[in-house]
Amino acid sequence: MSPQGGFTRKGWILFAIMSIVWGITYLFIKEAVESFSPPAVVSARTLLGALVLLPFAIRSGALKSALKVWPWVLAFGAVEMAGPFLLLSHAETQLPSGLTGLLVSTVPLFAVVIALMRGDRSVLAPTRLGGLLVGFVGVAIVVAGPGLFAHGTASYIAIGEILLTAVLYAIAPFIIAHKLSDVPSIGTITLALTVVGLAYLPAGLLTQHEVPTIRSTVSLVLLGVICTALAFVFFFALIREVGPVRAPLFTYINPVVAIILGTILVGEPITIGLIIGFPIILIGCWFAATGGRLKPGESDLTTGPVTTAETAEAICDGPPPKD
Repeated sequence: MSPQGGFTRKGWILFAIMSIVWGITYLFIKEAVESFSPPAVVSARTLLGALVLLPFAIRSGALKSALKVWPWVLAFGAVEMAGPFLLLSHAETQLPSGLTGLLVSTVPLFAVVIALMRGDRSVLAPTRLGGLLVGFVGVAIVVAGPGLFAHGTASYIAIGEILLTAVLYAIAPFIIAHKLSDVPSIGTITLALTVVGLAYLPAGLLTQHEVPTIRSTVSLVLLGVICTALAFVFFFALIREVGPVRAPLFTYINPVVAIILGTILVGEPITIGLIIGFPIILIGCWFAATGGRLKPGESDLTTGPVTTAETAEAICDGPPPKD
């Protein structure tokens, strides 16, 4: 990313990957909590993710590097995994997925507030701030409809849980960008996933009272491997490429992906809200990401196309050495 803003081609590719991968998370969590308790879901998905990444983290020496800054790794694990994973899993037992997606999409708005508290005034640029607001309006249009807002004390508590999740999700990229930027990403991810998974394991075992269904089990495995292990690898790459304020913009696209999957997999109808709101989201994301520029800065143009394999390899090897 250039100092003046604007996504590189690599940034847009990573943005698209995160939009899809964490868009399907809603579906997998919803299916998993049908027969797994929320603590069991958190423990299983994080431990599965850690097992997938552990051999790579050990082989590359990344785990050793992460252990040297373990307090910040644990802080990241707490605000990105331990808190949000449980809050989200519990809230989805009370809220419709549309409202969940809408509330989670407030992450970029909270990221702007955090950036302002840190003294970053560039987030107040009219085009970027306007893009954020337009994108959020688009999300609201997409998910609006009958049954969107549930009622009752349990629902209001669940809404609070999702909003707290959004705040935590907004904090995590700043920890990565400012405290863990010199640590190989795969080491940070593996250590955080392992600690969180082990911490939730006793509660997961004690609260699991029914035999899980095959459907819930498959969803949980996919949640751990795709939406946790692989997703965090690309999440770190996105933050390093576009910064902690722009990176959460993919949460605007996630609800759209969730709704499209619902249409394809369970026959939910394509709504007028989706047809109208999705283009509005794309417009808002573009303005928020680029500041309205048609072309990125010169430093962005030097970044060539990137493949999934290249991104994963670069992350496993760690950040490039500093001059």
